[in-house]
Amino acid sequence: MKRIRPALRTFGAFLRTPTLSRSIIALLALAILLLLAVNAATFVMIQRTSAYNDTVDHSQQVRLAAKDVLSLLIDAETGQRGFMLTARPEYLKVHDRAVAALPDVLAQLDELIGDDAELTPRLARVQVFYQERMALMDRTIGLTRTGRIGEAVSLIRSGRGKTLMDAMRVELTAIDAVQAQRLVERTRQSEWASAVTVSVNALAALLILILAGISVWLVRRYVEEIQTAHFELDRVNAGLENKVRDRTAELTRANEEIQRFAYIVSHDLRSPLVNVMGYTSELEQVGKMVDEQLTQLEQTHPGAVDAESIRAVREDVPEAVNFIRASTTKMDGLIKAILRLSREGRRGLVPEVLPMTALVHAIADSVSHQVVEVGGAVMVKDLPELESDRLSIEQIFGNLIDNAVKYQQPGRPISIVVDGEESPGGWVSYRVIDNGRGVSARDHERIFELFRRAGRQDQPGEGLGLAFVRNSVRRLGGSIELESELGQGSTFHLKFPKRLIMLGDQGDGL
Repeated sequence: MKRIRPALRTFGAFLRTPTLSRSIIALLALAILLLLAVNAATFVMIQRTSAYNDTVDHSQQVRLAAKDVLSLLIDAETGQRGFMLTARPEYLKVHDRAVAALPDVLAQLDELIGDDAELTPRLARVQVFYQERMALMDRTIGLTRTGRIGEAVSLIRSGRGKTLMDAMRVELTAIDAVQAQRLVERTRQSEWASAVTVSVNALAALLILILAGISVWLVRRYVEEIQTAHFELDRVNAGLENKVRDRTAELTRANEEIQRFAYIVSHDLRSPLVNVMGYTSELEQVGKMVDEQLTQLEQTHPGAVDAESIRAVREDVPEAVNFIRASTTKMDGLIKAILRLSREGRRGLVPEVLPMTALVHAIADSVSHQVVEVGGAVMVKDLPELESDRLSIEQIFGNLIDNAVKYQQPGRPISIVVDGEESPGGWVSYRVIDNGRGVSARDHERIFELFRRAGRQDQPGEGLGLAFVRNSVRRLGGSIELESELGQGSTFHLKFPKRLIMLGDQGDGL
């Protein structure tokens, strides 16, 4: 359900947005609906035509059966009269064949008529007349066979047989006329249904041709728009590539200037710093000499120097000198770190295929003595190979593993795990997982900044390690992200292109 709703929203937005593709899809949908309607109408008309044809066939069978009954009655009467006139048996055979066939034909006619309210009464009257006529025929034939021809002729001359035959002829003719009328109506309806079917199909074909023409026109217009957009995109891309090239060159020059500036500033700062450190040593020596003189003066002339001066020489001056020395030492460390970053930014990258498992194992072995001392362990799983700069990769993983060892959680044995896998799109991902102090959420970005540190400051350092790591990762075209909770350890997610792409000077400076 969660996947269906976004899809429905996207489809709704597509329907609400007037675009050429939507018009084409609408026309295609209309054509499909029209085809479905035509198919449905054609199916209905075919069913009706089939029903009409069945009715026509049924009417034809009824008419044929009625004619067969009348023909057999005439044959039976003809055979009867021939036998009475000639007494020859062959005439009687014609009568007997007709009489034998009549029951089946009448039964067939009765089955065909079924419950037809208009024809059933007529067929019933035919049945009654038929029985009486057959009985009259049998009587005249029987009289003829016994030589009582006079009586047989008298029965015929009475006209009763003719009356019965005329009555049956009238009823059967009426049945035939009713079916003939129905046949005409059904034929007309069938022709109408066929005409409607043809008209609907012709109209649908015309509409489909119109829709096809409109669709072809829209598709042609759509293709022309796509081609125009493609040419425009090529033009924009060409301009964009030139802009990117120019901007890259500008950034490269700016980066080089920043690096040179950092180097010059750092180098120039060291000269006065060295002087300060030298004069600090001289001040320290002067303070010692003054202290010695004060000591001698106290021995020779007690009370000649006030206590405030003695405290200033023996306490305040050494404290100030130590403060200056500590500050200059820290400043010297920062300047050296800036110089190191500057030199690293100017160093050219040398891509090579790196056996990452062995490389990280070697880094882990360099800190194994510190880890083993506190009962910890470093686990390096099978890592995918990477084509990149060896020195940068060693410094990245070295810094991360050193940090994991340095910032362990007190009272908890160190556990460091390094694993990784290949990612889709030509990327390789690695993870450095530790169970150390962790980093609070508000400091996740802070720890990657220059000279910024988070948490308790009980370990030596200038706050440059992770800044250097991120700078190096970016130079290699990768990314680094931190997943951590305070007191729960940290996981550094590293992602690199499987093959280092060299785009001129890739230094990011400071």
